[in-house]
Amino acid sequence: MKHNKGQDVNGWLIVDKPKGMGSTDVVRKTKKIFQAKKNGHAGTLDPFATGVLPVAFGEATKLLPFITDGNKEYEFVVQWGATTDTDDEDGNLVNECNKIPSLDEIKNILPSFLGKIIQVPPVYSAIKINGDRAYDLARKGVEVVMPPREVEIFSLEILEDFPFQKQTKFKVRCSKGTYVRTLGRDIALKLGTLGFLKDLRRTKCGNFDLSHKILLENLENIVYGEDLNKFLLPLETFLCDITVIAVSEVDAAKLKLGQGLSPKNYDVSQYVGSCAVATCFNKLVAIVRIEESKIAPVRVFNL
Repeated sequence: MKHNKGQDVNGWLIVDKPKGMGSTDVVRKTKKIFQAKKNGHAGTLDPFATGVLPVAFGEATKLLPFITDGNKEYEFVVQWGATTDTDDEDGNLVNECNKIPSLDEIKNILPSFLGKIIQVPPVYSAIKINGDRAYDLARKGVEVVMPPREVEIFSLEILEDFPFQKQTKFKVRCSKGTYVRTLGRDIALKLGTLGFLKDLRRTKCGNFDLSHKILLENLENIVYGEDLNKFLLPLETFLCDITVIAVSEVDAAKLKLGQGLSPKNYDVSQYVGSCAVATCFNKLVAIVRIEESKIAPVRVFNL
């Protein structure tokens, strides 16, 4: 007897991840709601964080690396005068101090965080150390040395200051791999104080922002039989930041068979060394790699 492994569902679901839930939990829940064969998420959010979590279904999962590699935007609140072992409010309090920075002091140091900076990610993170997750090692009491990494901060600004709560709210636009918890901690240290994230909300991930969002609880309350596909965005939604090549039907067939194309038929010389998306009659055909001698398929879409 064959088991039903799910339905063929293709597209993007932009979930406003609720607080207290892991990103993989959102993937499991949405897979069950849509009775889908396959889905996955782009850009992990910590359980205490909220906001934009793109969930890809079916053929959209082939585009996840491009979304994950995209820039992100966050709003976050730093609680001054204390620090935790996780650099956020879910952690255990480990130190306190009386220094609360003034608004002018904060404004003066923000430019030093713009551009390419070096971060040491938090020990409680999903980064793998010799095959094990750093947070698993930390919970076991193993001393973990986190390797520094270069990230880029494109903009960083103050949104609101709450002196009576000893808190300040920021907005940051940053590259992939940026730990906002670490950014909050390092801003505090630069100011000669301590700090941890009281709140973290992702407002943009790649091309997706809060205007595309749906609440998970709204999906869970859908009436049985209602068409869930109306909540999905088409695969093409992601194409804003990638080169698109319109290919002929003949060449589309070649790509689907894994064959390369001659670049002579397409004006792609300025894109050599980069990836693009090949389309035919506005339908996705393949992700391709543009080389001097050929246009090679990397991932083919079965649509």
